[in-house]
Amino acid sequence: MMQRADLYEHLVSEGDIALYKLDEWADKTPDKTFIHFGETGLQLSFAEVRQHSDALAAGLAALGVKKGDRVSVLTGNSLNATIAMFAAWRVGALYAPHNFNLRGQLLSYQINDTSPAVMITDTAFSDVLADIASELTIDQVVVFPADYGTASTGPEDMQLPGITCHTLSGVQQAGGALPDVTLDAYDPATIIYTSGTTGPAKGVVLGHRWINQYCFPLRVMDGDDEVIYCDLPLYHVGGVYALLTRALWKGNAVGLWNRFSPNDFWNRIAECRATSCLLMDVMVPWLMGAPERSDDRQNTLSKVHMQPLAASHHEVARRFGFDFVSCGFGQTESGSGFMALIDEFGDEPGTPPELYRSLPKAVMRERIQYLGGVVVDGAAGVPKGFIGNANPFLEAAIMDENDNPLPRGTVGEIAFRPRTPGALMQQYLNKPEATLKAWRNLWFHTGDAGVQDADGTYRFVDRMGGYFRVRGENVSSFEVESVISAHPSVRAVAAVPVPARVGSEDDIAVFVELSDGGDALTEEALRAWAEQQMPRYMLPAYVRFVDSLPVTPTNKVQKFVLKNQILEEIDTEAKAG
Repeated sequence: MMQRADLYEHLVSEGDIALYKLDEWADKTPDKTFIHFGETGLQLSFAEVRQHSDALAAGLAALGVKKGDRVSVLTGNSLNATIAMFAAWRVGALYAPHNFNLRGQLLSYQINDTSPAVMITDTAFSDVLADIASELTIDQVVVFPADYGTASTGPEDMQLPGITCHTLSGVQQAGGALPDVTLDAYDPATIIYTSGTTGPAKGVVLGHRWINQYCFPLRVMDGDDEVIYCDLPLYHVGGVYALLTRALWKGNAVGLWNRFSPNDFWNRIAECRATSCLLMDVMVPWLMGAPERSDDRQNTLSKVHMQPLAASHHEVARRFGFDFVSCGFGQTESGSGFMALIDEFGDEPGTPPELYRSLPKAVMRERIQYLGGVVVDGAAGVPKGFIGNANPFLEAAIMDENDNPLPRGTVGEIAFRPRTPGALMQQYLNKPEATLKAWRNLWFHTGDAGVQDADGTYRFVDRMGGYFRVRGENVSSFEVESVISAHPSVRAVAAVPVPARVGSEDDIAVFVELSDGGDALTEEALRAWAEQQMPRYMLPAYVRFVDSLPVTPTNKVQKFVLKNQILEEIDTEAKAG
């Protein structure tokens, strides 16, 4: 196993700044495809991606954007987001994407909290932004056409009261020379919002070194001729950094789509000839639900990261020919805190040899051990929640409520501290008290429960805070409750997680106490109202009206009582059905 000092030298020697890796490949292999944008079939080389993003960067500089500013990005078009990110970095600004499913107060809060010098969006969000324009503190917006990346793009016009809207073409034409900006490993690079459990969502400020170390364990196991498939949103670190940006260190191509499609997934893999991808929880049962075919293994995917690890990983791998399944523990603040490689086939071929383009299997096993990770035999099975060994750039511990390390076999909170400068988040934007709380006693506290087993490997056990994992999104009980409680007929509301109907994540149940005179409110009417206020993934699967919420003597809602109630109800219905 390589010593940590040598791993650090390896990390730094490959370069900390993703933008400079784009420059490197644009100079070395200008015509090689970097982005295969599957939504339109457009293929952009490394040089072309730099050309497009630099044209926007020059325009941003002309608008006054400078180093240290924030650039908000609201778009469902992944190519738009890609170009915007590199343009922001070229002027030294922070890429601050927003969840394109948000509406109303949830969205306006994030935009205002970011306090951007400029927002980049597209015409698909004209109505969404018009609804909240009076609440926004931004001065100027750059507008992409919604169908950017097609041979003939549509209009770029947007009208927002009190806000200056610039067209993309106008900004690019008005831009002059690029600013002379130098990026450092410790400069802030991005702001990614993660759900707050006792308050609004928190913007996590991450540096360029953080992006480098987050990508490192994944790219060490990449060959030079890989294609990384990405259909995850570019407002989360998994899509934008573990997949898209990671490709820059090896000069690999990315097959980029706007969102996951269970019906078209395999056609996309064939179209871009992808060798690796990331499957979130609900994606696995969707793929496995399709009728089996004799040619299920006739695809180029040789390694798949599952987050979280599906209990059926070996069955899935054997059906579709995934030679390796990787797993771990991912979080915006800490990146990839744990890692493991599951060898699903041994020396037997999974991917057909004529389609296999990843590193040789023996090299894959050597690489994970080089990182201090562990290789597990997929056929032997792994315990529920298995996440492997700690990232080599982080020290991990399982803590009690007073931050005392717990012995192996005892469940506690997962905590980290960096072995490498810049390996963890810098701060929660505008929330110094939350930052200090998370970093108390010089450890970063994840808010998740885990355990270290007797063999030294780790398992994820449960979420400790008031948030749920729904369709790959972290959803806070605070946000669900704050939106529903805004209904004029609602006095109080409590949200609790229940096992999802599909996959191993969560569904949401809400218990609603009506205000005086609110008895006429029906579940259908409340759902219809909620659909206008929150994204689909945040909508509750179960709505129950109660005379009063159960509380403690200090008036804290006893959510465990409510959770037990709904679980008993679900169990009774399942037995009856």
